[in-house]
Amino acid sequence: MGLRQFVDKIKPNFEKGGKLHAFRSVFGGFETFLFVPNHTAKSGSNIHDCFDSKRMMIMVCLALVPALLFGMYNVGLQHYSAAVATGALAAMPAFWSVFGYGFLAVLPKIIVSYLVGLGIEFTVAQWKGEEIHEGFLVSGLIIPMIVPVGTPLWIIALATAFAVIFAKEIYGGTGMNIFNVALVTRAFIFFAYPSVISGDAVWVATDSIFGLGADIDGFTAATALGQAAVAEAPAFDMSMVWGFIPGSIGETSVVAIALGALILLGSGIASWKTMLSVFVGGGLMAWVFNQIGNPENAVAMMPWYQHLALGGFCFGAVFMATDPVTSCRTECGKYIYGFLIGVVAILIRVLNPGYPEGMMLAILLMNLFAPLIDYYVYQSNISKRAKRAANSK
Repeated sequence: MGLRQFVDKIKPNFEKGGKLHAFRSVFGGFETFLFVPNHTAKSGSNIHDCFDSKRMMIMVCLALVPALLFGMYNVGLQHYSAAVATGALAAMPAFWSVFGYGFLAVLPKIIVSYLVGLGIEFTVAQWKGEEIHEGFLVSGLIIPMIVPVGTPLWIIALATAFAVIFAKEIYGGTGMNIFNVALVTRAFIFFAYPSVISGDAVWVATDSIFGLGADIDGFTAATALGQAAVAEAPAFDMSMVWGFIPGSIGETSVVAIALGALILLGSGIASWKTMLSVFVGGGLMAWVFNQIGNPENAVAMMPWYQHLALGGFCFGAVFMATDPVTSCRTECGKYIYGFLIGVVAILIRVLNPGYPEGMMLAILLMNLFAPLIDYYVYQSNISKRAKRAANSK
């Protein structure tokens, strides 16, 4: 019996009147995850294809895979490098041991993110008697990628629950939220537990896992932006592009993120207008600070290309600024929205030494203003059309 036949056989149990009717939303979610729905709109003019929202979310998850896999390897690399540097280990092990350590360190965070987030979404869908929303397929993978490896699992669970409830479900679920759910999760951690996401002791895993690695006592490591905020920015080198530096799990490798960007742009999911505008705005603002900034401010003096390569700038520009739900919808608005994200991110980095990142708050701020930007773009278009109509009479 094929999978389709098996699903069709058990489906009556979950329909109205079936003995498992109470779990119809859960069954519907799994069915549409496995197969493209065969029901369509009953009225109006519609064009249908097989690329529904679940397929789109799966494509975004595939685009995240390069950064995720590299992040796992880098977690292991940073751990073993610290172990060798402190004398806890004599030499760097083979590739698979390094990757295996990172895999074991990151996997529990992914599991916790999905268990909490999907658990809440399934519960809300059952309670409302609605279909399960698919938006958390992406958010659940992004959340563990934008936090340091040292973030405790219980904090990830608490932050994820807060974000799903208060940044998504309270607005009506997928497609209705005004803030990016993954970034709200990170913001919750930043403001509620700042030492977990900004201290020097959270960027490198220091415990052995199932016999892999070593227990490292008292080791700390700052990110490149963290170093610049308190002392002097490190010289730019290719390790910042490849991603062999401390940082949030999935945010360090420009190369891996670029591969994901190619997938998103090639599939037409992400807007190149938004993505490009973020980099233009950030690069331009960084260049301005290079010209007029305080020479004693190491962050202000960082070259524009170094700003774009470090922290969560690339990851935010590719995977979160382009979120179709929380970003601008108008074509002109996408340019404005992305440009302002880049500008605000660099402004926060330079002018707030206590918070050397900036991308998270920049995107959340522009999430708030995205509807306003679209509104004025619409009004501008209406005014132009009204003038053309008046002039043609």
